[in-house]
Amino acid sequence: MRHIYWMIVVVVTALPGSALAQRIGGGPDDGHMFEWGWGHMIFGSLFMLLFWVALIVAAVLAVRWLIGFGQGSSRTASGDSSLDVLRERFARGEIDREEFEERRKVLTGR
Repeated sequence: MRHIYWMIVVVVTALPGSALAQRIGGGPDDGHMFEWGWGHMIFGSLFMLLFWVALIVAAVLAVRWLIGFGQGSSRTASGDSSLDVLRERFARGEIDREEFEERRKVLTGR
């Protein structure tokens, strides 16, 4: 998950700089101010879109990390704990084998 974060950081920060470094021709001082034409608008819009997508993805990942969704679903954890309780009840003799098997099938779906 961490490598995705760094890929987004590289895309958002490095690519616009490398696009500007590859500019052909002179600078604004020698009369070539509008040399890029429509290409500048297209790439500017593209990088702005990439920036916002990266920002939204980073925000979603941060929220998921803070809430703890990345550590596994609670459904699996509760299913395992329910099965553990069932095993303990069987071990203590509270339920017989037939009832244990029936409830285990309900919990595991098999």
